[in-house]
Amino acid sequence: MRKNTRIAALTLAGTLALTTLTACADDASSGGSGSDTAAGSGPAAGSGKTTKVKIMVGGLDKVIYMPAMLSERLGYFKAEGLDVTLLTEPAGVDATTALVAGEVQGAVGFYDHTLDLQTKGKHVESVVQFAQAPGEVEVVSTKAAGDIASAEDFKGKHLGITGLGSSTDFLTKYLAVHNGLKVSDITPVAVGAGQTFIAALQHGSIQAGMTTDPTVAQILDKGAGKVLYDMRTPEGSRQALGGLYPSSSLYMNTDWVDSHKDTVQKLADAFVKTLRWMSAHTPEEIAAKMPADYAQGGAKLYAESIKATLPMFTTDGVMPADGPATVENVLKAFNPNLQHTTVDLSRTFTTEFVKNVH
Repeated sequence: MRKNTRIAALTLAGTLALTTLTACADDASSGGSGSDTAAGSGPAAGSGKTTKVKIMVGGLDKVIYMPAMLSERLGYFKAEGLDVTLLTEPAGVDATTALVAGEVQGAVGFYDHTLDLQTKGKHVESVVQFAQAPGEVEVVSTKAAGDIASAEDFKGKHLGITGLGSSTDFLTKYLAVHNGLKVSDITPVAVGAGQTFIAALQHGSIQAGMTTDPTVAQILDKGAGKVLYDMRTPEGSRQALGGLYPSSSLYMNTDWVDSHKDTVQKLADAFVKTLRWMSAHTPEEIAAKMPADYAQGGAKLYAESIKATLPMFTTDGVMPADGPATVENVLKAFNPNLQHTTVDLSRTFTTEFVKNVH
């Protein structure tokens, strides 16, 4: 048994997202024979053909998902003979919805969705593991800082998350339960990320919330909040969650992976090369490669947000050995679906493709 994306940066939402995507389904999703569109490993192989792939990202401008856009900007998709369309949704759970519906071939989001989906009879696996820590930060508003010193003080509070059923939702519930509360003691509020999150924090519709860079850097720069739990590093992950928590990844439907191995290998080649490039360059050099509008707080602040988040990334795309078990333990703390189901962790990820990258 095996152990185990031209850019169209569109902002989609809910049903509209799936309706739009359905209207423009591409060749890659119709490969019923299991053969890939491209011959060889890319244009250099002599065919000149490219393989079309759509990938939905749970927030293209989030630093935690940076490898997706960076791979495009570095030209690594094209070098592999891939014509990748990158789409964006505000939360990883929305990216997962599009993937399960068959409207895209891949999703860039948190690995923990693969476990949750397995309990629902859906087999999805991480094929490139971007990160070994969540990259998430629990921030408390400046106004509420005196009332919230830890997750023990979450009771009765409105807590910001990107979306219901998202990984920020999962981790927020875990922090509450792990600190002696019940899920019913807190009120998760879907406020997205970026300016909507910051506005919710400033206006008091949430007292605290979980978000990522560059939103975190902007909150601190504005003096709108302070850090309560920092999970942008392996050490922060261990302190808050009890171990490494593999998060951002490229995950795909297992059936599609099995019938399109050539394409999956090319995606793995591109993404691992990007992870290697990231590890060999400065935050300023990385920031310079990204779209200018991603640096809403300014170039300097954007580079600082990348620097703070870089420790979460892997350099080889390989799943950390003890990572899946930590994710399972976290989800089981509050998720009834996992509490009463045995999850086959070996079916939630594969290292087959990343280990073949040269």
